[in-house]
Amino acid sequence: MAKNTASLIKNNLGKLNKSFTKLADLELLVGVPKEHDARKEEGMNNATLAYIHDNGSPANNIPARPFMKPGIQAVRSKLNARMKLAAQHALAGTEGSGERDLHIAGLLVQSSIRNTINEGIQPALEDGTIAARKRRGRSGTKPLVDTGQLRNSITYVVKRKT
Repeated sequence: MAKNTASLIKNNLGKLNKSFTKLADLELLVGVPKEHDARKEEGMNNATLAYIHDNGSPANNIPARPFMKPGIQAVRSKLNARMKLAAQHALAGTEGSGERDLHIAGLLVQSSIRNTINEGIQPALEDGTIAARKRRGRSGTKPLVDTGQLRNSITYVVKRKT
């Protein structure tokens, strides 16, 4: 009768656990973080303006012009693939690759949201808004694109969960 034996060639469990724990402790946030909230002129900050324009403000006669969710939806399959890759890298114990994948995912979503704004969002600007822009020396007619400060404030961060 043959005797079955097994031997451990290499134990990567510690490395795998460290890599997966590190990735699980991180989160990806896309939007207008507090650090990038300031505007050149006085008034509302970018985060407040992003919320108002994305959701609308009937009391101030501002229609909703959603750009956050549509921007994310436009790259959802690529985002899912990148997040899957991050998990695979963590499971393989590849040090730092999962975090790198989160940064790539953040750039992907950030670019998509900015492109959504650049493409123009309905409804179109009212004639009075376009006239007010012209009085200020602006020629653009796309909603949410005047100085570019709001669009450029959309970014991402990868940070430790608190």
